[in-house]
Amino acid sequence: MIKLALFASGSGSNVENINEYFKNHNKILVDSVFCNNPNAYVIERARLLGIDPIIFDQRKTTDIDLLRMLESRNVSNIILAGYILLIPEAIINKFEGKIINIHPSLLPKFGGKGYYGSKVHKSVIESKEKYSGITIHLVNKEYDKGKILFQERIKIQENETAITLSNRIHELEYFYFPQIIEKFLLDKL
Repeated sequence: MIKLALFASGSGSNVENINEYFKNHNKILVDSVFCNNPNAYVIERARLLGIDPIIFDQRKTTDIDLLRMLESRNVSNIILAGYILLIPEAIINKFEGKIINIHPSLLPKFGGKGYYGSKVHKSVIESKEKYSGITIHLVNKEYDKGKILFQERIKIQENETAITLSNRIHELEYFYFPQIIEKFLLDKL
């Protein structure tokens, strides 16, 4: 069984979507949700979904402690589902090629430190881009620089706002992210 640890920092809508997709899967299991924000709704959402939430303070939890937490649960892969901090190097080294992230733009544009959430959408619109979309990629030691696994784009609409674009991007995330995770994990990508 492939055991997933989902890392999240916010509300957890992608966590819920991923869990729903893999709920009765015979090869892939959502094992736990790791959260660095003790006030994030994803903690309550995980409990409601019957998933163990693991809350940690990245300023106080050493990289080795976090790695031990993952190893104690026999986690196979890590999925970043709305997690905004850089993954510690010890974890990247241990899970090399086994950490997947989704980014709400067409990388390499509008990626890197500080580019998350509405900041990305606002920057896309202000830059007068014709398209935006999602990028699903492997995680390495730099923000949003890992190997791209999949991209899907949408046309920026006339009078687009960061809110309307965010809603449209979320639809892409919900539709594609679990499918691409599954294809990657089962070597069908």
